[in-house]
Amino acid sequence: MKRPQWIMLCIVIFSVIALFATTQGSLFGDRKGKATPPTAAAQHTDGFTTDSILYYAKQNLPQAQVARLAQLENSITRGDVADQKLHLMHQLAAYWADSARAFTPMAWYPYAYYTAEAARLENSENSLSFAAHLFLGALTNEETHQVKHWDAEQAKDLFERSLKLNPINDSAKVGLGATILYGGLEAPMAGIGMIREVVEKDSTNVFAQITLGEASLLSGQLDKAVERFKKVLSLQPDNLKAALLLADTYEKMNKKEEAIQSYKASLPFINNAEMKTEVEGRIKQLKTK
Repeated sequence: MKRPQWIMLCIVIFSVIALFATTQGSLFGDRKGKATPPTAAAQHTDGFTTDSILYYAKQNLPQAQVARLAQLENSITRGDVADQKLHLMHQLAAYWADSARAFTPMAWYPYAYYTAEAARLENSENSLSFAAHLFLGALTNEETHQVKHWDAEQAKDLFERSLKLNPINDSAKVGLGATILYGGLEAPMAGIGMIREVVEKDSTNVFAQITLGEASLLSGQLDKAVERFKKVLSLQPDNLKAALLLADTYEKMNKKEEAIQSYKASLPFINNAEMKTEVEGRIKQLKTK
């Protein structure tokens, strides 16, 4: 496995959506005669819709599962429709998180969507932030432009709603800045500015520091990235993501010994056996170079 692919695998471990971040290929593949995708009543400029997400996610489901979904989707009756709809969104999110996962690798997409819809109905800071971070995690690991744009739109809306409820929520402010930075919805510096504002107020904000470190790494400002990741590790010595990103940055700087030491320092905090094997293998490769 090439180094960029490997380090991405490690970083994906930390995202709620890690297991599904590489399934975007099935979204646009040849359907070989299956029913045509939904037409574009609600398409945005990239020609990609939530209806598209739901349509393709259902394609590999057994008929019984499709029928169950239809029953859930049409279950709202007269009465307290708002409460019924909220309950239905939770049911649909749980369905895709549990039942559908066995049948389709794309189950995460509708799970995240229905979780977000429930959060919008609840309109609570915690639920909106949770859903927003789902999409931010997807955004930072997504490569397909259409899906990335959809992720960014969802995350931006959710973070903005959360900030309306609590304008001083630094986590939401950093999340919105990261969404702008990675999502291409606005000028990247607008996102950087939001994150820097939080760091200037509180230099111990780990989420802000690691996000700025990732931005520096992506832009090739490797010395700045090292500084940010070291700062995170001084605050949280067991922050595995920061340790792995620091090691990857050292590799990019051709500082082999520093990279080896960073990878070694991460080992006590890795609970996943496969990931630990990957890190140990990377250390051996660096020692033989």
